[in-house]
Amino acid sequence: MKKGAQAILHFLTEQGIDQVFGYPGGAIMPLYDALLDSPIRHYLCRHEQGAAFAAIGYARSTNQVGVCIATSGPGATNLLTSLADAKLDSVPLVMITGQVARSAMGSDAFQEVDVLGLSLSICKHSMLVLEPEELLPTLQKAFQIAREGRPGPVLVDIPKDILTGLVPESDEQAGSATAMPLATPAQLQTANQLLAESQRPMLYIGGGVGMADAVNELRDLIDRTQLPQVCTLKGLGSANTDHPLYLGMLGMHGLAAANLSVQQCDLLIAIGARLDDRVTGKLDEFAPHAKLLHIDIDPAEIHKRRQADVSLLGDLKVILPQLHCVGDKQAWREHVSELKVSKAFPYAFDHSPGQIDAPQLLRMLSDMSAANAIVSCDVGQHQMWVAQHMQFSHPTCHLSSGGLGTMGFGLPAAIGAQVANPDTQVVAVCGDGSFMMNVQELGTLRRYRMPVKILILDNQRLGMVKQWQELFHDERYSETDLSDNPEFSRLAAAFDIDSDVIRCRSQVQTALERMLAHQGPYLLHVQLDHKDNVWPIVPPNTANHQMWEQPK
Repeated sequence: MKKGAQAILHFLTEQGIDQVFGYPGGAIMPLYDALLDSPIRHYLCRHEQGAAFAAIGYARSTNQVGVCIATSGPGATNLLTSLADAKLDSVPLVMITGQVARSAMGSDAFQEVDVLGLSLSICKHSMLVLEPEELLPTLQKAFQIAREGRPGPVLVDIPKDILTGLVPESDEQAGSATAMPLATPAQLQTANQLLAESQRPMLYIGGGVGMADAVNELRDLIDRTQLPQVCTLKGLGSANTDHPLYLGMLGMHGLAAANLSVQQCDLLIAIGARLDDRVTGKLDEFAPHAKLLHIDIDPAEIHKRRQADVSLLGDLKVILPQLHCVGDKQAWREHVSELKVSKAFPYAFDHSPGQIDAPQLLRMLSDMSAANAIVSCDVGQHQMWVAQHMQFSHPTCHLSSGGLGTMGFGLPAAIGAQVANPDTQVVAVCGDGSFMMNVQELGTLRRYRMPVKILILDNQRLGMVKQWQELFHDERYSETDLSDNPEFSRLAAAFDIDSDVIRCRSQVQTALERMLAHQGPYLLHVQLDHKDNVWPIVPPNTANHQMWEQPK
């Protein structure tokens, strides 16, 4: 028999977990004591939310389970935002929290919080261990649930006395996986008939493709069928961006050709996508002439937002090779190609000659970065510019908070990605507002000297909120001015991180080259005009083809 804390670490090692993220405290202290004798490497972040986002970055850049650890009370509550983020983006994550001893539970003990109750609606599953013999089977179940089917986060809350007491060995193997839904031959035949009958079919690619490890199968389908493709924010990197019929991201800030093509198609093939409101715009006018073929692992997504004409449930790796597209679609392909050229996004805003243009800078960064570079993005205008103007070789190379839209995601997620991929170029693209949300993680970079590159696009505003106030609230600007932020290069220097600041377009290429070539962590502060906005934009309750494009 082992003490509970030792048993947990032994179990993690058996699961192939050799790196975890966390922050210690009273109730979880026995586990941290046992870490001193464990081969598992722990990365101390400077806030529990930062630790959880680092675990998310680890998981999303590898498609493996990420693990983070925190104590009871505020340690656990500080994880909740990250837990919700992982839930909405279907990230496989196991969060281990300490809890007060069982004898103190229910007495309002110091740092006692019902984290089980708090977490029920924002994770795939949460569990409280109440008996020593339950510990290892519960952990086994947690990892199984996090991985299987549609992935997601699982929270395991463990009282301190179970961590310090002896727990029995468990020879219990993982339970049999929940049976995967399986599309029938008749359903596949109907789907292929829809494809054959359509004149204007369109692939609508979501984040489920990457999570299913079905990128190769998707690209094979594209090569076989030569169908036009659009992607969601989380689907970016799934299709080959060099394909002549790849149109980029669709939706509220989607590219014009992508939105217009979807509005004109007669068959929309949704692959691992959930018809999110930021994608569809006004739902009853989304792809109004199209039948819907919906392919997903999660039956809850089928018919949730729009009735599917045909649905295929199951593993995308199995389903996609069985799809075929016969019939003459050449006229549609030519139309989409012409639309892509005629609606090509402008490379620059109408700036004064010396002013830095964020889309142009990000295109340059994309061209200059390594082919397998990982970009971790915060939330805001810069997030949409990254999605529009950077290219990714695989969905694990683009980390962005999608469903929850969590500011402060970028830097800690980049740290987790760098831990998981130590020899890969990792860049965190941050806005000045989002960067300040988890700025303390500069301390994590300093401690471990990770070569994460931080690009701060600074318009001295909460840019996306400011844009909405400008466009939809009569230019009544409320609490979006961030002109009193610190000088970021001096802040970096306080953490012994090299940095640079640029203000003119002529400085961009040299500054990017210097940043990417630097051997350690580096911060590049880019000053932008606060009047710049993200275009196109689909106004609220508006059909996607009625998007507003860049004013002339």
